[in-house]
Amino acid sequence: MILLMECEFFIPTAHSLKEKRAVVKSMMTRTKQKFNVSAAEVDHQEVWQRTRLAFVTVSSSKEAAEREMEHVLRFLESNPSWECMEIQKEYL
Repeated sequence: MILLMECEFFIPTAHSLKEKRAVVKSMMTRTKQKFNVSAAEVDHQEVWQRTRLAFVTVSSSKEAAEREMEHVLRFLESNPSWECMEIQKEYL
């Protein structure tokens, strides 16, 4: 089972692309190290207070994939530097 999750974040503390990229890069690196997912910034690369990140996991069951993404989502939402605005999930 392949699960794709896209999350859109608002980063109120970022006042430049450099500040935004520091937050995004740090969280993507930590997420990939901590969980069994691949990650990429897929939209709003040139906007300094928004980002859309995509995460993908592959698992032997739908339940295991969903559980992994729930852990990822909780971790992402624990970061006080940003606010999650939208979440989309798709099974492939």
